[in-house]
Amino acid sequence: MFRWLVGAIGFCVVATHALAADVTEIGIGYLGHTGVKPKISLVEQPADNDGIAGARLAIEDNNTTGKFLNQHFTLEEVRLKESDDVAKAALALAGHNGFIIVDLPADALLKAADTLRDRGTVLLNAGAIDDRLREQDCRANVIHVAPTRSMLADALAQYLVWKQWKRWLLVAGSHDTDKLYADALRRAAARFGAKIVQERTFEDTGGARRTDSGVTLIQRQMPVFTQAAPAYDVLVAADESEVFASYLPYRTWDPRPVAGSAGLVPTSWDASQDQWGAVQMQNRFMKLNSRRMTATDMQAWTAARLIGEATSRTNSGDPKVVFSFLKGPDFSVAAFKGTRLTLRDWNLQLRQPILLVDGRMVVSVSPQEGFLHQVSELDTLGVDRPETKCKLL
Repeated sequence: MFRWLVGAIGFCVVATHALAADVTEIGIGYLGHTGVKPKISLVEQPADNDGIAGARLAIEDNNTTGKFLNQHFTLEEVRLKESDDVAKAALALAGHNGFIIVDLPADALLKAADTLRDRGTVLLNAGAIDDRLREQDCRANVIHVAPTRSMLADALAQYLVWKQWKRWLLVAGSHDTDKLYADALRRAAARFGAKIVQERTFEDTGGARRTDSGVTLIQRQMPVFTQAAPAYDVLVAADESEVFASYLPYRTWDPRPVAGSAGLVPTSWDASQDQWGAVQMQNRFMKLNSRRMTATDMQAWTAARLIGEATSRTNSGDPKVVFSFLKGPDFSVAAFKGTRLTLRDWNLQLRQPILLVDGRMVVSVSPQEGFLHQVSELDTLGVDRPETKCKLL
């Protein structure tokens, strides 16, 4: 009996050492910019770790499962200044990371993708919402976790149409990103049966609003700016540049709701999301970071979890094997949004519900009831397969 026990212990020790020696290391890079874009509201200023904090939490989640599968995940972060070389940074990360989560503007993302095209590195876009990245400028080595502008606009339009708020006053900013969002809203209106009764442009003339006279100035300016509009149900604002939209609620000439860039806002995630087990996710994030989870945090978390889910399902850390599985019909991932998320195989965009929030609560979740699709109701949000311009090469 004693000999048997000693032998069993010896076997366990040998087996433990063998397992430890066979651990698969899976490196994930994170490529973003230094600094954060300021917002109008002082209580909404993003943290310096916006995005990367979500990826760090996902690494913990991946390693919780990975320890049972002899998989270990690591995260390497690189933050770029405006003058830094994106291609050089991407190559450096790709040297020991088979996957890179990217939170960069569209052109920088494309530069990184083209630089790494022949290396087998998989990029996951966690920040850029430009539709062109999934359409005419799509790349075969980039998975898009962030939703597109068209997905956000469609999600909002479905709810407004469901509410029978079909007459829109569209107010767009003067910057390029504002114009792109306005284009997405026009497309959504035409797609779901809303009518834009009038369009107005809010020119950014610069200047500071946080002055002693700021509130008085805004209170006088916004009613006049929205005066004498044709009859409308809702004012829809396109202001990605954070210039004017937040000043619109309660200040319009006519007593109408505001949506788009202020008021009722479409987003991939919000700190108020508490359905489908999200409370435990929110609490864990708060405990680690002493702040609430943003949409960028959640997009980065989801990107890292895509890798974790695929590596556990394939029992492989090989980027080629993982990428092939991610693009296949058997892949899905849970993300506290009421349904499992999958990839659109024609442009590698992650299908996902979109939350509609008012700054304190989740008002609704799109796709809305009654908007049907022959494959997935989630494909009613954004560019569908028959419309796509993407050719993955």
